[in-house]
Amino acid sequence: MLRIHFTNADLVRTRVAAGPDPLWEICTSLHRLQTRHGRWAYADWYRTARDRLHAGQFTRTLRTLLLPLVPRAAYFPDFLTPPEASEGLDSGLEAIRATPPRRVLDEVGVLGRTSGAPAWAPRLAEPDMREELVRAMRTYYDTIIAPYSEHAEARVEAERSARARAVLDHGTEGVLRNLGPCLRWRHPVLHSVYPEDRDLRLDGRGLRLIPSHFSWGNPVALAEPTLEPVLIYSLSHEPHHTALPGDLGSGAPLATLLGRTRATVLRAAANGATTGELARVAGVSASSASQHATTLRDNGLIVSNRHASSVLHTLTPLGAALLRRSTRALA
Repeated sequence: MLRIHFTNADLVRTRVAAGPDPLWEICTSLHRLQTRHGRWAYADWYRTARDRLHAGQFTRTLRTLLLPLVPRAAYFPDFLTPPEASEGLDSGLEAIRATPPRRVLDEVGVLGRTSGAPAWAPRLAEPDMREELVRAMRTYYDTIIAPYSEHAEARVEAERSARARAVLDHGTEGVLRNLGPCLRWRHPVLHSVYPEDRDLRLDGRGLRLIPSHFSWGNPVALAEPTLEPVLIYSLSHEPHHTALPGDLGSGAPLATLLGRTRATVLRAAANGATTGELARVAGVSASSASQHATTLRDNGLIVSNRHASSVLHTLTPLGAALLRRSTRALA
């Protein structure tokens, strides 16, 4: 069990990441390749990833360099997921390059004592070996993660909309409620299923919540308590509509594709909206708005979740992609 202890100052400083963290997505996706748990939620990605890795002759690098450093276990080195990655892949990889050699050796040592480190791992303290690692991580990201970046970004946008609504309804603590089946908020402590028994005291630093498309199961926190506190948690997964169809680039206006009212409803859901709010924006009755939402939901364009006494509608990755592409076509 992981227990994260909050003060009032920590509650004020708790925030949700603006988008997927590219280095955490690399690490959590490497975990997905090491287990069948949750494979159904990533079936399309897994098949495509396997083919792309093979076609790019990257399988050996994956098995000998990346997977040994990021085992699906209680620990992997913190320096692989620096906070600078919130500014983009380039910033994150540059931070890995700049990691002090002493820290690299210390964390590789922890890996060796806990999960087992490859014999070559101490060489990561050397700039040339770290450069090889950075190149491998970039190639892996470009090959495996980037093709799904639009999908992941849309899912995080929907999650942020839900968390923003939680703040409006329940205050800052609303962000910490209903984060998933593995997390439970009991003021002033956030409890999480975890592979070890541990207490993390934020001491006024706040907590950065990072929703991850490729995370599955229990959340993940950095092992070193002096680093910026973060918690990576899994987004909920739907069994359908996991891949974007290839015909979204037609550029047809939304009103032509969906009808004017339904297109308005879809746009209103972009920032999260209740049924009543959809009705007001579209200028229709609540029952009509509900019917339009049902049609959009049945076609995989929005997802609806009960939130307190109302139902909150947000875009699915498919809906967000359709909306973005239609907007670009009109620009």
